[in-house]
Amino acid sequence: MAYFDAASTEPLHPRAREALLEAVDVGWADPARPYTQSRRAHLLLEQARSEVAEVLGARPDEVSFTSSGTQAVHLGVLGTLHGRRRAGRHLVTSAVEHSSVLHAAQLHERDGGTVETVGVSLTGRVDPAAFEAAVAREGTALACLQTANHEVGTSQPVAEAAEACRRHGVPLLVDAAQTAGRLPVPAGWSVLTASAHKWGGPAGVGVLAVRKGTRFRSFLPEDERERRRVPGFENVPAIVAAAAALRAMAQEAPGEQRRLSELVGRIRETIPKVVPDVEVIGEPVERAPHIVTFSCLYVDGEVLLGELDRAGFAVSSGSSCTASTLRPSHVLEAMGVLTHGNVRVSLPRGATADEVDRFLAVLPELVRRIRHDAGVA
Repeated sequence: MAYFDAASTEPLHPRAREALLEAVDVGWADPARPYTQSRRAHLLLEQARSEVAEVLGARPDEVSFTSSGTQAVHLGVLGTLHGRRRAGRHLVTSAVEHSSVLHAAQLHERDGGTVETVGVSLTGRVDPAAFEAAVAREGTALACLQTANHEVGTSQPVAEAAEACRRHGVPLLVDAAQTAGRLPVPAGWSVLTASAHKWGGPAGVGVLAVRKGTRFRSFLPEDERERRRVPGFENVPAIVAAAAALRAMAQEAPGEQRRLSELVGRIRETIPKVVPDVEVIGEPVERAPHIVTFSCLYVDGEVLLGELDRAGFAVSSGSSCTASTLRPSHVLEAMGVLTHGNVRVSLPRGATADEVDRFLAVLPELVRRIRHDAGVA
């Protein structure tokens, strides 16, 4: 089975597995207690915090660990808005942000705030000038922009957005879920979120980094154990494993991501030649190195995913068009591209050229057969 769904979750990195097994034996105690076992767990936790901070370009005391990337986004968005209520109640996002950002924005609106959504180009990229115009609105408390899109891989102009936010005194929340550990983190962010299972760490570990000087106030009740952004008992072994995976992925990234980008380029170039009526979606150059998305006209995406699964390929779709919802992906909808028959291929570390070649060999016949069964010549 060829696993091509790394944008959903990267397989556990071997370094993470080793670190997890070691930490389970010595890092199980409550790191907030004063006795020997707890001090050992506390040391492991703080070492992991320092390692994650170094890779992400933050200070250790700016980094908190959450139970997921989604929780990190919710805390980051709503906590920054709560901390900056005196500055205003206006939030700026792009139309292609992860659903966790959009759901937080909806909650903000229900609480009386306002939200401005900046549209994107046909390739899914935000126009920096349009983003700055939105940020410049009086009363803007926060702006949000992802490093790269989770469905189509398009990179966003984070550096330009950060500079615009700096000029207008607005903090920028950057969702780095798809690029942390794979690409350098852009400078200029005020709040950063990421998710360990996207870089080969275990599930259940998210990262929330808040720059010193950024006004932030959690909307959650204070934890009785200590006053901090994220309440609860940290999963120290999982956090240690997450840090090990992030460090390893960052070390491997220059060569591995270049190799994966070449394989993705091969897919982007070949599919339109071997499959009729197909649209390859997203930025061809300014993109995450491991993601490629395409849509096939006259094809049911769920059926195609099932056929690819039977052929030995684990892929996903950026489209949620189903018989029950009939609702396309908000990302593809915002881009104005074909949504039906959508396939997202996202290559994990170690994906091979032979696997990609086999995928490209199998795909045309599967699409032809589905179209034939649907009565489309």
